[in-house]
Amino acid sequence: MTNGTSGSIKIIGAGFGRTGTFSLKNALDDIGLGPCYHMSEVFGRPQDVDVWEAAEKGEAVDWHALLADYRAIVDWPGCAFYAELLRAYPDANVILTVRDPEQWYESVCATIRPASYSSGPEDEERSTPEDKRRGQMVRAIIWEGTFGGRFDDKAHAIAVYNQHIAEVKERVPAEKLLVYDVKQGWEPLCAFLGISVPATPFPYLNQRDEFIGRMLREKSQEP
Repeated sequence: MTNGTSGSIKIIGAGFGRTGTFSLKNALDDIGLGPCYHMSEVFGRPQDVDVWEAAEKGEAVDWHALLADYRAIVDWPGCAFYAELLRAYPDANVILTVRDPEQWYESVCATIRPASYSSGPEDEERSTPEDKRRGQMVRAIIWEGTFGGRFDDKAHAIAVYNQHIAEVKERVPAEKLLVYDVKQGWEPLCAFLGISVPATPFPYLNQRDEFIGRMLREKSQEP
């Protein structure tokens, strides 16, 4: 359920995490359609966890209050509520980021899946209350909610991924939807948005090695 009227969100990202969502976030920021909300924003906004938990429970959410400072939203947790967001922002367009399902599954297994769980007692001791709340939210929305607690069943996870893509294509009017592989770069994105292609390179970011390297650096800096 949602409250409020149309607001400032112009782009809703319906693609699952690890489909180029961080690259898309930065691309939208670069072309003036930011700020763009992404899971990375939750790390600096722990108060948002309450809102996402309420959304997962099916409670009424004031999306316009949550996203008042943003013009776009991509990645989890937002993509799990793309339909609710589109009802709250009916003038927004939807970008569905996609990639090869096998590559997507392998990437998630190597990055955000292990990052969602502590690796042992030492990690648990270092976690702040905010870290624990955020982790609970991620597990509830993604691993339990989206994948029904069966992400480790590869066939099931990929079936959910493919069904999500099919559902978005069916539910979102074709004129409001871009099905997009970020490897395509600026051209299809800018054509969909009706803007000129920037002279700057497309921001391909958060590749698997980069994600894992950042995780290792963060762990090495922990007390």
